[in-house]
Amino acid sequence: MTTYSLVRLLAGSVVLTGLLLSQLHSPWWLLVPAFVGLNLIQSVFTGFCPPTLILTKLGWVDEQDVIHWGGQRRPGGN
Repeated sequence: MTTYSLVRLLAGSVVLTGLLLSQLHSPWWLLVPAFVGLNLIQSVFTGFCPPTLILTKLGWVDEQDVIHWGGQRRPGGN
């Protein structure tokens, strides 16, 4: 999975969760999808994306932007 696919998956999941919670509990939950939308827009202009930044700092993203859950395997098994 690439980081681009993961960001789309996370954004869609959080938006749907926020919409569901707004219908079941309180309309204030609509602030969650609004925040996700604003974050997606700002990431286009700034290039800053928190999930991608976290995965990169963990060492789980390779040069081709592919995620390796748990980290990348090094040559020689370590």
